[in-house]
Amino acid sequence: MPKAKIHSGAAKRFKKTAGGYKRKSAHKSHILTKMTTKRKRQLRGTSMIHKSDEVLIDRMLRAK
Repeated sequence: MPKAKIHSGAAKRFKKTAGGYKRKSAHKSHILTKMTTKRKRQLRGTSMIHKSDEVLIDRMLRAK
């Protein structure tokens, strides 16, 4: 049986938790000098993936 392929980029972006999948906030990787301190602080945390998108993430990660 061939090896199951996964999206290595998705494996780095999403983490499986008991409540679903966790992701980082967007817009936090470049041009940070133009953002206010308040905006950078708001982007610091993580968010949960919506239930309707979990099927797609499962497919990308081949989670069972």
